[in-house]
Amino acid sequence: MADKTISAALVGCTGLVGSHILSTLVSLPAFSPVHAIARRGLPADLTKSSALSPHISTDTDSWPGLLSSTKPTPSVFFSALGTTRGQAGSVAAQRKIDVDLNLAMAKAAKEAGASVYVIVSVNGASATSIVPYSRMKGELDDAVQKLDFKHTVIVKPGLLVGTRDNSRPAEATVQKIANVMGGVSNVLKDFWAQDADVVAKAAIAAARECAEGKRKEGVWVIEQAEVVKLGRTQWEAGP
Repeated sequence: MADKTISAALVGCTGLVGSHILSTLVSLPAFSPVHAIARRGLPADLTKSSALSPHISTDTDSWPGLLSSTKPTPSVFFSALGTTRGQAGSVAAQRKIDVDLNLAMAKAAKEAGASVYVIVSVNGASATSIVPYSRMKGELDDAVQKLDFKHTVIVKPGLLVGTRDNSRPAEATVQKIANVMGGVSNVLKDFWAQDADVVAKAAIAAARECAEGKRKEGVWVIEQAEVVKLGRTQWEAGP
């Protein structure tokens, strides 16, 4: 499959990691078409790409159907979809997006014939966590594994470093610390925080390995050290 383009679809493409996944995918000749499902319009510079096929709808209930109708069927499905309790308004509302909508999209991708599923989760995700966010992520991780994709890739970064559209003061303070430490040496940052573009590239690199048959079938959990390895060390080294 290495000599063919890989069809892909993505949700969560306007968020911190998802926006980097989208911009990177459309820049790579290996991926085309790239179906991006979103609530709002995408950046003009990206929509100029012939590889990009945007599907815009504020009705998230319609998203599984949008995914099912994409042609050609995406062989790889990425999800960087997520929100916060503050944005959603409550833990219950957050769950509808972080778990329910994500799972509905995963099921739609499976039914459409996608063979590779990539989810951006979080370090410490566990269905038994006392922290609602970590528990939701863990429940989703467990649920998508049961869908039995040919390849299920779960990317579990630490603190995400990058610029968000929405302000998160507490997170911004910790990000500044991470940036200062990274400015001294990446060694001081890599074990607990990763740049959003590095996480995105790790997700894409893993997806490509799977799609091109270079990875054993099954579940691949990518922890922080491997995120850095795939998304920066090996990425910068090239093919």
